[in-house]
Amino acid sequence: MLLKAGVLCNDAFLVFKGGEFHVSGDPTELALVVLGAKAGMMKGNLEEEEPRIDEIPFDSVRKMMTTINGRNSLTAYSKGAPEMVLRICNRILIDGKVEKLNDDLRREILSKVEDMARRALRVLALAYKPLEEGYNREDVEGEMIFLGLVGMIDPPRAEVREAVKLARQAGLRVLMVTGDHKLTAEAIAREVGIMEEGSLVITGEELEGMSDEELDDVIERVAVFARVSPKHKLRIIDSLKRKGHIVAMTGDGVNDAPSVKRADIGIAMGIRGSDVTRESADMVLADDNFATIVSAIEEGRMIYENIRKFIRLLLSANWDEIGVVFIAALAKLPVPLLPVQILWINLVTDGLPALALGMDPPDPDVMKKPPRDPKEEIYHGMFEFILIAAIIAAIASLLPFYYVYKTVGDVTLARTVAFTIAVLFEMFLSFNCRSPEHYIFSSARRLLENKHLFLAVITSILLQLAVIYLPFLQIVFETTSLGLREWILVLSASSGGLFLYPKLFEKS
Repeated sequence: MLLKAGVLCNDAFLVFKGGEFHVSGDPTELALVVLGAKAGMMKGNLEEEEPRIDEIPFDSVRKMMTTINGRNSLTAYSKGAPEMVLRICNRILIDGKVEKLNDDLRREILSKVEDMARRALRVLALAYKPLEEGYNREDVEGEMIFLGLVGMIDPPRAEVREAVKLARQAGLRVLMVTGDHKLTAEAIAREVGIMEEGSLVITGEELEGMSDEELDDVIERVAVFARVSPKHKLRIIDSLKRKGHIVAMTGDGVNDAPSVKRADIGIAMGIRGSDVTRESADMVLADDNFATIVSAIEEGRMIYENIRKFIRLLLSANWDEIGVVFIAALAKLPVPLLPVQILWINLVTDGLPALALGMDPPDPDVMKKPPRDPKEEIYHGMFEFILIAAIIAAIASLLPFYYVYKTVGDVTLARTVAFTIAVLFEMFLSFNCRSPEHYIFSSARRLLENKHLFLAVITSILLQLAVIYLPFLQIVFETTSLGLREWILVLSASSGGLFLYPKLFEKS
């Protein structure tokens, strides 16, 4: 009778077709259908004998579902949270006989529920009740006959524990908010590393008795909220926001839509999630895997840092060129860089390394840093580096330009020297823009990690050589060939880009 109730009070399906089983529905309900099938109770056959004629659907307040099945005689079948199902039962089926459900039996049942919950089992209670033809729908869930308990394991994926650990390293708090029994939730939370020494577990019932101020006082120590309803989730989100947190909330059911919408980042389950929740969410998790959320955070941090690297290089390069032209004008010197040369630097020789920085692999420490302030500007902390790099690059181009111009008297040669120094300085600097924490030239492995950047720099240098030595390009860019003496000067001056890296100047 227990298995029969579990199969009939159920919206999941298990169909044998084409030599294999096909399933659809909620995993918890599917577990009950499979359990019945193992005992030879196929849902299709049972529903032919006792078709469903009415239903009282599950809701988060009652925490149970009831169906009414039958042809000549009708039976109500209920399943749900054990404590809620026990409230509507006054009898119990023992060895085929219906007996009174007394207080001793209630305590024994609840003790079994706690024992199963401690073993991380999700526990459901099942009950039934014969009905008359003209039954009153409001009286169905009352004076029912208790059948028993079903425990099922919904083990967390193997990668979740490591993902929780990585999230904690990254300064993220992971809270479990569930409708499961308190002990079940606590056991799973300990298994995956969410529960720590001193962490609290709060139930929806306890939450009901708390004011917003009381919730705010304890929420920083809470790891698990159990037996919660949708309205509780909204209170949890609001409390976390009042404490200054950026909140991401995951959900799958229709009832989760309001909390997913209220969160700063709403995440819907792509496989189990309802259409309403997916529409309300900012993101849809295609594989319903918590570890994917942590991977997405890592990817987001990498993209953000790569944008900063891109900005760091291009602003340093542009201010360098402005400085060179401005200072030369003040000193009443010929223009060191012609417009076409500046255009070449910005579009070609700077552009390729800057684009390659956008494909830089993540820094090893990207998930060991705390979350950034959402109000922080994207160029936060870069000003000192950009300014100093621009000044040094400008000096590195101007002094050789002045020296060659005064000693040789050839302005084209002097411009070619300054032009080439500007290009090479920024090529060297592009490597150091890769990491705000580490000196890239400290190891060959770090240097070659971004193969796109390495190829971009090689390509840019080859293009610069073509501009210097190919006659038709010399005419376009007003350059001339460089000799050994000029190359020694160029390489010496541009080598300053090898030693400038952000950590020398930037604040974390």
